[in-house]
Amino acid sequence: MNDPIPLDLVRLRRSCAECSLQQLCLPAGIEGDDLRRLEDVVQRRRPLEAGDRLFRVGDALQSVFVASEGTIKTVGISEAGEEHVLGFHLPGELFGLDAIGTGYHRCEAIALGKARVCELPFNELAVVAAQLPSLQRQLLRVMGQSSDRDQDHLDVLTRRQASERIALFLQGLSQRYRRIGQPGDEFQLPMSREEIARHLGLAVETVSRSFSRLHEEGVIAVRGRWVHIIDVAGLNAAASGCEVEAKRVEVVRAEKARSPR
Repeated sequence: MNDPIPLDLVRLRRSCAECSLQQLCLPAGIEGDDLRRLEDVVQRRRPLEAGDRLFRVGDALQSVFVASEGTIKTVGISEAGEEHVLGFHLPGELFGLDAIGTGYHRCEAIALGKARVCELPFNELAVVAAQLPSLQRQLLRVMGQSSDRDQDHLDVLTRRQASERIALFLQGLSQRYRRIGQPGDEFQLPMSREEIARHLGLAVETVSRSFSRLHEEGVIAVRGRWVHIIDVAGLNAAASGCEVEAKRVEVVRAEKARSPR
């Protein structure tokens, strides 16, 4: 039998309308009576600790989730038992959508540290969404954004060099932190180098070297998990591959200069 969950009356009184993230997740663009209908569906769960799981591979779809505090990672497990990090979900970002197609989860959701989530029982959410066009449109929009992120991640894994992957990862985190009202140029990474490597399909050593290189070039300052983006233009150039092309041209010119005429 589970231990009773102590009631936090202050948090229970916080509705979607009062939440600072309400313009970032499902309530965005939903107002009045429609928002109150959504609030009736949302359940606020007990705090999570690092390593706590919200669902596992093979679990039946019960709910989808939005982190209200902290970061959640979603992880796929290969037949050989190897872990691949599919994504990192910051506050305001919906996750758990992987089970919508089959009715069963194909990944695990694990808290990276202390976190809180809002839980939306999927059957109740679907019923309310069918009755509220504004919520239905928002749910479809969020699902579309999730699909876009998956496609972007596939592009990173298949078409980008290691240095570009790291720069794109930091660039994306910066944008997402700004979106939730936090500094985008200076932040603490909630994930380890190993987790970044498993997300980007790289060796841990390659991730560490890429961070060090960006640090040495003055693009970022790094101390442990603390990152300060110093040169935004430089990071954008590294993410777009311009840095790689510039170095290739420089090498070609140097070789031509050394070759006999």
